[in-house]
Amino acid sequence: MYELSAEVQTHTFRNMPALYPVRIVPRGAQVRALGRGPEIDPRYEVDGQSLDAQAFMARNDVTGLLVMKGDDVVLERYAQGNDEGTRWTSFSVAKSISSTLVGAALHDGAIASLDDSVVRYVPALKGSGYEGVTVEQVLNMTSGLRWDETYRNPGSDRRAMFAAQLSLVPGSILKVLAQLPRMHAPGTVFNYSTGESFLQAEIVSAATGMSAASYLSKKIWQPLGMERDSFWQLDSPDGMEIGSSGFGAVLRDYGRFGRFIANGGCVEGRAVLPPGWVDDIPNLPGDSALLDVKPYAGGHALGYHRQWWLLPQGEKALPAHGPGAFSAIGVFGQYLYINRDADVVAVLWGSASAPEMPAYEGEILAFLGAAVQAAGQAG
Repeated sequence: MYELSAEVQTHTFRNMPALYPVRIVPRGAQVRALGRGPEIDPRYEVDGQSLDAQAFMARNDVTGLLVMKGDDVVLERYAQGNDEGTRWTSFSVAKSISSTLVGAALHDGAIASLDDSVVRYVPALKGSGYEGVTVEQVLNMTSGLRWDETYRNPGSDRRAMFAAQLSLVPGSILKVLAQLPRMHAPGTVFNYSTGESFLQAEIVSAATGMSAASYLSKKIWQPLGMERDSFWQLDSPDGMEIGSSGFGAVLRDYGRFGRFIANGGCVEGRAVLPPGWVDDIPNLPGDSALLDVKPYAGGHALGYHRQWWLLPQGEKALPAHGPGAFSAIGVFGQYLYINRDADVVAVLWGSASAPEMPAYEGEILAFLGAAVQAAGQAG
């Protein structure tokens, strides 16, 4: 998966249900049509050149591009064989979808508090390093447990999780997590962990009595009027959703989900998420130095809160993005970008040559900034 040839990779990313067990996320009976605004023509500067959307897609292996201003689509493009009916695997963008379900379960009262212990909902972890770790700390990846996310190191924890996933044996991933040693006190150190995100589906399922896919369908996918059923990869046949990855949907449905977040987690005025949940995403809790740790293009840093990546803020804020923009980001170049101040949502599908975020990540932000500006100028 991490070292596929270019000719195989894109085909694989849009056909995951042929490779792994999945659970369908059903859409509702009614499809909510998206508006169409005047098409924008964002241009950005890189390497001394002024480039447009077509050049951006070609240079960065972008296979799908959507920009929305409010509820209107102002730019939609496909490449490398993808089209309007393609369901594309978003990799770690799923983390942000899973965390949204945790928020919905909290709003419903199925989760009593983010201060609840993880083992209350995942008893298989009793006696492990997760004793004393809260749901909130899982959301922020501050459990304090060891985790090596290195994708192409056969000895990393991420690869151990992947091997457990490929075994298709129920509970295998939880066994990997239960063996992790504690390195820091819970809530003190941020450490990016795909294993931590997997627990979100376990928590939601235990709290609601529904699969994560079914709960997503009931709370968000059906009420939002998605246009096609989506899929979610499982850890085993008829098993648990991979809460950290393996989610696939069509481009415009990712856009609809982004609009749901931009609207504060409401559907036609009805709250699905707790009051202030979305407002709080850009606000790093406690000592922000614990989370503002990821080196970013141009020497900036990126924070992480509730499974969303935060763009640099304050004096480090990037031009055109404003202080509160945030993104769901997946390997190989997947983005769901939310800029509530500018009322812009953007979706990128990527088929980059390596899983690690590419060196041209700064170029992605430059293009998104240009798209924000172009959408604002178009009204």
